[in-house]
Amino acid sequence: MSDDPYELLGVKRDASQKEIQAAFRKLAKKLHPDLNPGDKNSEERFKAISAANEILGDEEKRRRFDRDEIDITGTEQQPRQYYRDYASQARSSDPYRNNAGFADFGDGDDVFSSFFSRRASSGQSRFKGHDLHFSMNIDFLEAVNGMRTHVSLPDGPSLEVHVPAGTRDGQTLRLRGQGSPGSSSGRPPGDALIEVHVRPHPFYVRDGDDIRLEVPITVKEAVLGGKIRVPTPSGPVNLTLPAHSNSGKTLRLKGKGVAKTGGGHGDAYVSLKIVLPETPDETLSAFMQSWAAADNHDPRKIMGDKP
Repeated sequence: MSDDPYELLGVKRDASQKEIQAAFRKLAKKLHPDLNPGDKNSEERFKAISAANEILGDEEKRRRFDRDEIDITGTEQQPRQYYRDYASQARSSDPYRNNAGFADFGDGDDVFSSFFSRRASSGQSRFKGHDLHFSMNIDFLEAVNGMRTHVSLPDGPSLEVHVPAGTRDGQTLRLRGQGSPGSSSGRPPGDALIEVHVRPHPFYVRDGDDIRLEVPITVKEAVLGGKIRVPTPSGPVNLTLPAHSNSGKTLRLKGKGVAKTGGGHGDAYVSLKIVLPETPDETLSAFMQSWAAADNHDPRKIMGDKP
């Protein structure tokens, strides 16, 4: 398997961050262990693309990888030294005269000492383990109002996940320190990244930080107005319905929408829809037959006669 993150994600080296994110999500949905239980090949490829995304998804790490400063695991690469580096350091003294025998190989001023010192210290570097990527499905109201739940990971452990109020579909939650452990002692673990997918609601529709819903009303309520009970994500409220309200009329419930990141809430917008009784009402039918004014009202006249 390639150790080039660009090849693993199938993107060009000049790909944008958006293209990289899209490529990773497409592969992750295909290779995720939850969708391929028992498939070791898919599991290994998922780990590989997760490592690739960890590097390329971070602009600073991507720049360092492109400069050969780190590898796909984030481990520091040894600086490359060429003959000219040794030669430039040797000009300050006579390279053919040395009274110390082989002892100068351990001297702090010697280029070889510098090289071996770097080799020794590189093993002490602290880099965290790989981040792990997961996904979870939650209900619409759980995303709007927030919640706490437990998620079981593929390898067994269960994590408590706090879903903040106002979480959006496709948003990623980060659980710090819950990813892969470091490969060496003292190396901190990575994080668990959970992509949230929000199930649609039967009548609520999210519009940014606002909520939109269609509420059925009777003919009597439309004509006479009055107070009606309307559901909202935070609980039902009484809405004053103006008299002579047509279908399609929209009323606003201030502050009954989604929690905003900076504080406060969006609004709920209620669209009215006049609904007749399912069982025909003879009294209503008789009234309409005798209602002479109805014959003088043409709600479609603005549309004209032309097709």
